[in-house]
Amino acid sequence: MEKQSAIDRQYCELCGKMENLLKCGRCRNSFYCSKEHQKQHWKKHKLICKEADKAQVSKQKPEPTQPSGDEDGSNNAKSNGQTRSSPQKLATEYIVPCMNKHGICVVDNFLGAETGMCILEDVKALHKTGKFTDGQLVSQKSDSTKDIRGDKITWIEGREPGCEKIRFLMSRMDDLVRHCNGKLGNYTINGRTKAMVACYPGNGTGYVRHVDNPNGDGRCVTCIYYLNKDWDAKEHGGLLRIFPEGKAQFADIEPKFDRLLFFWSDRRNPHEVQPAYATRYAITVWYFDADERARAKEKYLTGAGEKGVKVELNKPSDPS
Repeated sequence: MEKQSAIDRQYCELCGKMENLLKCGRCRNSFYCSKEHQKQHWKKHKLICKEADKAQVSKQKPEPTQPSGDEDGSNNAKSNGQTRSSPQKLATEYIVPCMNKHGICVVDNFLGAETGMCILEDVKALHKTGKFTDGQLVSQKSDSTKDIRGDKITWIEGREPGCEKIRFLMSRMDDLVRHCNGKLGNYTINGRTKAMVACYPGNGTGYVRHVDNPNGDGRCVTCIYYLNKDWDAKEHGGLLRIFPEGKAQFADIEPKFDRLLFFWSDRRNPHEVQPAYATRYAITVWYFDADERARAKEKYLTGAGEKGVKVELNKPSDPS
């Protein structure tokens, strides 16, 4: 097997792990976290591996390459990061096919360390203001919310004083989604929520298994940006575990610094935040499908509070 290219990151076919993957050197379409898991999965994988191998030979086309770095993309992942490619290229050549195939897509080194640190400083300053409140459920029917989710949150439009870098992040998210629009499933995205800035305080709190949009409220894509430097899941916990519908394996996402995550918001992706034992920051935006959002408004399924507020996608902005 060969090392996995940063721009092809998927998950282990056997266990669902998304870290430090290796690519099948034959078909170049499947990934494993270890040679042992590849061997265990071979009886099933060989049935499609041969066909994929034949298809690749018949195409006789060179594979897309990274803008720079080694052939396997590993050097590019370490130094340049994925977003040295234009937002359009990142969207059309990686995010769209990854989402349409798996319903989950991870982009590492999204904005770079310097910009990421500026965003983190904005979030920490915001946290110190005391404006964060307990995360709420869409249907608030009991006092047991803390047993379900333990995060503290605040909603940001991006124009608030001291939130300039958060606004820049939102504009970059919007750039990617704009380039993906019309190619993600059958969705036509026409807006999004404000940004939900969330903090798990690190005392073992998490968020039990749930679905972001179980009732067709219009949200089709969940987009999360993580801000946690030197995060070690073995020590700090806080994994986002996704249970893709119809698949035996799950996908574990570490909330690593400058990592961007996309996944379908509906019942295809139940997920949980496992207990976090260090302060865990994330910024989440949900994008709306035009038709589903219109139907939801007619049926009064939009829920309450800030989450129901539609915001037009930001135009590209200057990071300075």
